[in-house]
Amino acid sequence: MTPYKINDQVYINIEKVLPLSTYKDYYVNFLDSPIKSSSQKKGFTRRALPKINEMLEWGVVNAGDTIVAKGRDDESTLLSNGNVEVYGEEISMQKWLKELFGWSSIQTYVFAVHKDTGKTLSQIREEYMEKEQNEDI
Repeated sequence: MTPYKINDQVYINIEKVLPLSTYKDYYVNFLDSPIKSSSQKKGFTRRALPKINEMLEWGVVNAGDTIVAKGRDDESTLLSNGNVEVYGEEISMQKWLKELFGWSSIQTYVFAVHKDTGKTLSQIREEYMEKEQNEDI
């Protein structure tokens, strides 16, 4: 919930976070053998998902892209090292989002939205990984 005060009126913006709309990014199937996992071929596991630097290498996001905080108008510019620039200051994307939302922790890739595509970094990463996985089959 995010409270706003406009003309002495208090409004609350409520955003549903739980339950999750999709479980794919958070689900780990312990019954599957890690050796059989096709994602192991590319070095991807649900526990160690690729980070922003790898996404930059893949070209699915680029330095200079605008990253928007989910559900907000706040923007940052993605830098080539994976950090973001906000108001002329370079900080990590996680730190920016934590400070913006006022939370002690945050799921960075779920709350960072690529402005040009309108997709979260988590969605972009998952789409790329699924595409790569399908090409291996």
